[in-house]
Amino acid sequence: MAEQEGVRRRDFINVAAVSAAGVAGIGVVIPLVSQMSASADVLAASSTEVDISAIQQGQAIKAIFRKQPVFIRNLTQREIDEANKVDVSSLRDPQSLEERTKEGKANWLITMGVCTHLGCVPLGAGEGEPRGEFGGYFCPCHGSHYDTAARIRKGPAPLNLQVPEYEFTSDTVVTIG
Repeated sequence: MAEQEGVRRRDFINVAAVSAAGVAGIGVVIPLVSQMSASADVLAASSTEVDISAIQQGQAIKAIFRKQPVFIRNLTQREIDEANKVDVSSLRDPQSLEERTKEGKANWLITMGVCTHLGCVPLGAGEGEPRGEFGGYFCPCHGSHYDTAARIRKGPAPLNLQVPEYEFTSDTVVTIG
């Protein structure tokens, strides 16, 4: 039997079947992949804008970012000087105030309000709350003391309060996240 030249009917059926299977596969994969992307409420919570115009020097506020507290403090010159005169190499988690703030905005300290020991919320951001031995934040649950740069100075917490990603979008608004 002689071999036929050109496209045989069997070849056409194979190409059509593979093409149909490919299109069907893509039709199944696209919805599966798209349902894994973040929903609108998650995307909305991925960043927070805070108006800092009303925060006086020496005052701090609590904001919420990703369902966790954030401390925003407007440091006084005395608090900045206290933080800068500490020997960074003597700290458990060595970081200078300059590393924890933005250039030109050293008076604005923005940290997560979650103790790095067991996830408690330290005191010191609210009016009249105890600020601990070093004038920053105090976690009464297990006795962690943070300084004016939110660095751990005493107690069981292993790390400084975390500094989230943030940027100043204007002189009075900061976007966290």
